Amino acid sequence: MTAVDPNADRSSPNLHAAPAAPAAPAADPATLGLPSFIVGSVALGLVLVGMVPASAVGASLPIILAATAAGLFVATIWSANLGQSAVASVFGIFAGFWLSYAVLVLGLTHNWFGISAAAATSTQELFLSCWLIIIVMLTLATLRLPLAFTVVFALIDVALVLILIGTAQASSGLLKTGGYVVLAFAAVGVYLFFNALSLATGGKAIPLGSPVLRG
Repeated sequence: MTAVDPNADRSSPNLHAAPAAPAAPAADPATLGLPSFIVGSVALGLVLVGMVPASAVGASLPIILAATAAGLFVATIWSANLGQSAVASVFGIFAGFWLSYAVLVLGLTHNWFGISAAAATSTQELFLSCWLIIIVMLTLATLRLPLAFTVVFALIDVALVLILIGTAQASSGLLKTGGYVVLAFAAVGVYLFFNALSLATGGKAIPLGSPVLRG
């Protein structure tokens, strides 16, 4: 017979040891960046659809300046610190958009830039055209992201086109339609936020759709 090692119990693993605690979810700047983006989008969308008088064009600026632009810049720095270059790029681009929108509105209403009333419309067209180019570029450059992100960016493109044409033609109908599209991409942003918070609180990912481009 084989002799029994009296020290076997000392060297064998403890089968009754408590299981290791699950690792904490990785930090995700989207948990700050997305709600910051959503609240500014809702504020702008409600202005465009007519919740406030047309003369109150700056009604959304307190939210856009103090919450949206500030929150997105913090999320940008957070993303960059984690080495998430693509996320930092997205948040940084939108931080620049919202801050420049606030500066545009304040500048035109307070005559900061010496732009005449006759040139105000073409100034807004310039602003919208430049940002439309950048967001279309972002849309095409991020087609490897899950489909929900592409939907957000595409809706932003559509909203910018509608607002640009509505501004050029002084069409309240097109501006209002653009406002509804703004609210639509804010709603998709809410869906993305639920996914980020689900993962951050130890839950499962919400389906975001397959990317347009793979590989």
